[in-house]
Amino acid sequence: MHLRRRRTPDHAPTPAPAPAFTADHGTTDAPAAPRRRPGRRRPGRRTPVLPAAALGLLLTAVTACSTAGARTASVELAALPRATPPGLATYYEQKLTWHECGASGFECATLKAPLDYDHPSAGDVNLAVSRKKATGPGKRIGSLLVNPGGPGGSAIGYLQAYAGIGYPEKVRARYDMVAVDPRGVARSEPVTCLKGKKMDAYTQTDITPDDARERAALTTSFREFAVGCETSSPESKRMLPHVSTVEAARDMDLVRAALGDEKLNYVGASYGTFLGATYAGLYPGRVGRVVLDGAMDPSLSARQMNLQQTAGFETAFRSFTKDCVRRSDCPLGTGTTAQATTRLKTFFTHLDRTPLPTGDPDGRKLGEALATTGVIAAMYDEGAWPQLREALTAAMRKKDGAGLLALSDSYYERDPDGEYANLMSANAAVNCLDEPPSFTTPQQVESALPDFEKASPVFGEGLAWSALNCAYWPVKPTGRPHRITAKGAAPIVVVGTTRDPATPYPWAKSLASQLASGHLLTYEGDGHTAYGRGSACIDSAIDTYLLTGTPPSRGKRCS
Repeated sequence: MHLRRRRTPDHAPTPAPAPAFTADHGTTDAPAAPRRRPGRRRPGRRTPVLPAAALGLLLTAVTACSTAGARTASVELAALPRATPPGLATYYEQKLTWHECGASGFECATLKAPLDYDHPSAGDVNLAVSRKKATGPGKRIGSLLVNPGGPGGSAIGYLQAYAGIGYPEKVRARYDMVAVDPRGVARSEPVTCLKGKKMDAYTQTDITPDDARERAALTTSFREFAVGCETSSPESKRMLPHVSTVEAARDMDLVRAALGDEKLNYVGASYGTFLGATYAGLYPGRVGRVVLDGAMDPSLSARQMNLQQTAGFETAFRSFTKDCVRRSDCPLGTGTTAQATTRLKTFFTHLDRTPLPTGDPDGRKLGEALATTGVIAAMYDEGAWPQLREALTAAMRKKDGAGLLALSDSYYERDPDGEYANLMSANAAVNCLDEPPSFTTPQQVESALPDFEKASPVFGEGLAWSALNCAYWPVKPTGRPHRITAKGAAPIVVVGTTRDPATPYPWAKSLASQLASGHLLTYEGDGHTAYGRGSACIDSAIDTYLLTGTPPSRGKRCS
């Protein structure tokens, strides 16, 4: 799916390259690699990375894990004991050695975690950590960990490009701002599946197959992507069974201990909400001030998530078309939203037969798959709507696909040199490991097409086929849908946006009701996530909670 990545807000500075760092084919938190959950899918599953937006989620159905991983995953359902687990004392007693890195004021360090928590002697994973110390004035509260989602989004990149310099000054004054790239992501022993030209080919694979030949080509692309994750490097193969969200949550507790904090203070967006909720379920007594923005519902199956996220992108697209058709320069016409939808579908059908030139130095043309990803990317933030109108105008009226290609590239994190960050690889690896796939055969997808096309006439077919990606994953899934109550945890703020495309609003309502101490905070608006996106009401409620520990009243609504 597309639930897991959060883009930086429009007012955030453009991320600068960092020393070492980054989700399926559907729409997540990334379109060409396997996807499943918020922030885990292909053009119809994951999250675009536009210059000034919030990272979202990709919802692809991916699988991965060993028997040991499966035993680890089971701890999601029962809180871990407060005492240090046997064999982990050495990890919990680590001291971080900091050095300057990135922009001025940021420090970096490396923390070791066990590759396999069930067998700590089986080797280590090196986790990259970064922080920016509290600036004052005011008494330091502690550390505030941030995660932008994905899965596969670099938390360190997010910290250094936005959170560490763009979060409210009064929050940064009282907290050390901290990020850790989850295992398998960016600087933390990244998983890599396909690179360069091979990844280009993968992102261009037709995700709305018209016949047996095209269906075979799509399933072959999924298989090749999965094989690539195992064969691209010994490091990737080693990591694949051990990149589950449960393991990443356990890593966060090591980070908490190394920072010297008794409790974990945390802001997670998109997929980061699943990571944060998982932590709360494992360690309810160690929960400090936790904000889960753009929430996922851990009780849903991958298929339920994919279908509901498909409907979420349709809701966002209708908001876009409603705004567009009122404008004289709308490339979809000035009629009804239904007519606009028909025009876009007709345009996609034309691209399926005749891709457009883009001026790309690598010779890529704009086909239906890349165009769909480009449109989906712009659904994460209404601030991207003008860019989408301009891109659609160029493509539909001038036969120039460069604008939509640029949106697609931002979603996949492809740079001008043709290199990809590991977002999509990590996205698939985590998603496919966390939960059984939505579909295991093409026949199951075909049976489900009517439901997906009903949910979204524009994106339904492509998102349904994208959900097949985890069916071919080389490692079996270790997680399963489950409710998280985190009984005994301090108040947890769950934020939902009513027209969020990647993490539909009902998910936030559900998670807030599952958590014994959940407080639902609602933003009535468009876009993915709410904090730092322009609502003074939302920002004030969250800032107050982070600074005083007082959560907003349950059911509080903002616009």
